[in-house]
Amino acid sequence: MSTAFEHPTYNYKVVRQFAIMTVVWGIVGMSLGVILAAQLVWPQLNLGLPWTSFGRLRPLHTNAVIFAFGGSALMATSYYVVQRTCQTRLFSDKLAAFTFWGWQAVIVSAVITLPLGLTTSKEYAELEWPINILIAVVWISYAIVFLGTIKKRKTPHIYVANWFYAAFILTVAVLHVVNNLAIPVGAFNSYSIYAGAIDAMVQWWWGHNAVGFFLTAGFLGMMYYFVPKQAERPVYSYRLSIVHFWALITIYMWAGAHHLHYTALPDWAQSVGMVMSIILLAPSWGGMINGMMTLSGAWHKLRTDPTLRFLVVALSFYGMSTFEGPMMAVKTVNALSHYTDWTIGHVHSGALGWVAMITIGSMYHLIPRLFGGTEMYSVKLIAVHFWLSTIGTVLYIAAMWVNGILQGLMWRAVNPDGTLMYTFIESVEASGPGYIVRWVGGLFWVVGMLIMAYNVYMTVKRSEAERSAIPQAA
Repeated sequence: MSTAFEHPTYNYKVVRQFAIMTVVWGIVGMSLGVILAAQLVWPQLNLGLPWTSFGRLRPLHTNAVIFAFGGSALMATSYYVVQRTCQTRLFSDKLAAFTFWGWQAVIVSAVITLPLGLTTSKEYAELEWPINILIAVVWISYAIVFLGTIKKRKTPHIYVANWFYAAFILTVAVLHVVNNLAIPVGAFNSYSIYAGAIDAMVQWWWGHNAVGFFLTAGFLGMMYYFVPKQAERPVYSYRLSIVHFWALITIYMWAGAHHLHYTALPDWAQSVGMVMSIILLAPSWGGMINGMMTLSGAWHKLRTDPTLRFLVVALSFYGMSTFEGPMMAVKTVNALSHYTDWTIGHVHSGALGWVAMITIGSMYHLIPRLFGGTEMYSVKLIAVHFWLSTIGTVLYIAAMWVNGILQGLMWRAVNPDGTLMYTFIESVEASGPGYIVRWVGGLFWVVGMLIMAYNVYMTVKRSEAERSAIPQAA
């Protein structure tokens, strides 16, 4: 982090800080996931303590991987990409530094409050009102830095990656504020201003668009910069990328109701969510195809470039999970899949296969350049990490798919007299082997992240050694 690595034009300090914390929070968040997976196999691992119970650690896991790991990655890459493509320094170095320290303060607050049971109980929005205010302040600062940098750009054109990043930043700000409107009744206790089905609808308008904008649009910004860069090929179709952008952000907003099939939500609202989810397949696959076709003439590089493998396999999982999502939004399919582990498998095909892999590929491209080099310390270790991540993802999602379909079929099976054929606990017992496989898949991921941390550490150390040797040689 020394001044030796300062770029004469761009602010790389804040990018380096976010990049390093991406790796750190990745290890923390995924390790929590492995602990939770183990608790479902061996419940005694919760140690009989309230702070380490599944119900308290689970939201900490989701917040750590989405907002700590994913958020740090998005801020690192967006600050890097907007400077490089606009050919200008960040709008404000001080405000950028505030976004880093402010975001880390948000994450540490989550680490403290969630195990204590201080929660709104809203999915992906569990943090209580004082932390939500800090999130809003940090996020608005982030928007000012990012959009201010675009405004003072030296280039006439705004590259498409910046459109995706900007949409993600602005939409998440609106979603966060509206969903978290609440009446405080204590220092860390509040009640939503919405009631009943309206609260559920607003929550899943946020919840699904956290997936749609935080975990999709933001990472598509990453994809549109780092895939062409690593492949050393231009984007296959720039026109398609613009169509992809406008179609995606227009349609995604309407899909959240598919989380509420067969609930108290009005039937017409459920149907709108289903139809929009199906339509969403078109722009999603348009973006996936655009990313894949960018490799035209560069497929041979996959033999020797594991970083590019991360990026390409991420696109494959993006295509798969964005097919699976609309399919699961169809009411007849949802009748089988809802409340089962199939949903968990779907979430992680996107979270591990798409989000984590595109992040790791981008970091392997980015980190050596931030520290004065062009290559990571060990390409072989990147290859090992790639296979651990790929195998771990396949084990995880296959186990959850099998479990989910098994559970759905057992729950709806009836005897000739109309009574249920299986008790709920029998479906839990039948799910046991799948939970062991899921835990093994998670272990693969954590081992891969530890290998990445070592590779990053050695890359930084080597760069520092080379820098310190230059004056002596002179």
